[in-house]
Amino acid sequence: MKFQISYDLSLPKVESIEANMLPPEAQKKMQCWIRSRHLICSGNFFVFETVDYSAVERFSKCVAALGGTVISVDQIDKIWMGDHRQVILYQAKASLHTPCHNLKQYWLKYGGFRTRFDGQA
Repeated sequence: MKFQISYDLSLPKVESIEANMLPPEAQKKMQCWIRSRHLICSGNFFVFETVDYSAVERFSKCVAALGGTVISVDQIDKIWMGDHRQVILYQAKASLHTPCHNLKQYWLKYGGFRTRFDGQA
């Protein structure tokens, strides 16, 4: 069941997202998200799903450190955590067209085509 949510979830301006981490650290974090099935590759874009909005902010800093751009952040659903609590599921899409990283090959080897929240949504 999908919900219409009208909250404004705009990320800070691209100029204000500073890459305060080094690219090797950002790549390691993104590889960890690939293995945990929070981050998948869909065409030329990386799609990140989480229930924690601070993780979306960390994802945007990693993308900025690798020279990419966060395209959109959306609330896609509410999911149940236990019997009495619902949380919001966030989806961030990013574009990484830089030749200096090999995340797509890493995703092909260790990742999946569905995120961990696809079965629940």
